[in-house]
Amino acid sequence: MSSSTEPSTMNAPAQYRRPSGMRWTLPALVFLMLFFVVPVVALLLRSVTEPQLGLSNYVALLGSSTYLKIFVNTFLVSAVVTFISLLIGFPVAWALAIMPSRLASVIFAILLLSMWTNLLARTYAWMVLLQRTGLINKMLIGMGLIDKPLALVNNLVGVTIGMTYIMLPFIILPLYGVIRKIDPAILQAAALCGATRGQALVRVLFPLTIPGMAAGALMVFVMSLGYFVTPALLGGTSNMMLAELIAQFVQSLVNWGMGGAAALVLLVVTLALYAVQLRFFGDQRSGDR
Repeated sequence: MSSSTEPSTMNAPAQYRRPSGMRWTLPALVFLMLFFVVPVVALLLRSVTEPQLGLSNYVALLGSSTYLKIFVNTFLVSAVVTFISLLIGFPVAWALAIMPSRLASVIFAILLLSMWTNLLARTYAWMVLLQRTGLINKMLIGMGLIDKPLALVNNLVGVTIGMTYIMLPFIILPLYGVIRKIDPAILQAAALCGATRGQALVRVLFPLTIPGMAAGALMVFVMSLGYFVTPALLGGTSNMMLAELIAQFVQSLVNWGMGGAAALVLLVVTLALYAVQLRFFGDQRSGDR
């Protein structure tokens, strides 16, 4: 009965018909094409045409021990930052999910405030804290834990500390969203079956949060691969990372071929990691709908 009374959009005049889905998405597709696809293709072309046609830039990039060390530094720091962020972020996200709403709002405000603070200002603050005469070394010496100041800047230790602080909100927020969706009755059922709190955490809660952990870890790892400001200020020239190398190729050496090759290697690694995550966790997300 309802179908006979409702007006048909097929018989309506053209000006009253709903626009097709393609018409709605066309501006977004044009934007992606102009500002994402075209620059990537341009980099690809420059990486194989400058200074000469061929794969000489990739051979020089992957065949040099100096450049390979930079790749190792980049992936090592990114992996360590991701791992430490998971270790710290999981308990914080769990605490946010179970604490009273007022207190959780205060913690969220602190997290958001740290994200909104200028990145350069946060990095300089860590330089002040981590230097030999900084607050951290003074506290450690005052507590009797060390006899002389530790070298916490101009090395990969300082880069790891600074980047972990910056990346923590990006892993806490996805984990918090996943934990909030878990039905508390599941943990109560585990307790009724005789599971202790530790067993319920390891065998029930932890497996249910794996998709959120994977999403947060991938976000942190990929962002860490391309970070520039924090490694440049806290790491120094002797501990260069890939983003600094690309900037040096383009700005100092004006070698767009090598810069494009390094950028595309980083892009390929990022897409491969995303494909792995989609392969193992994409079915779980679609199955929940």
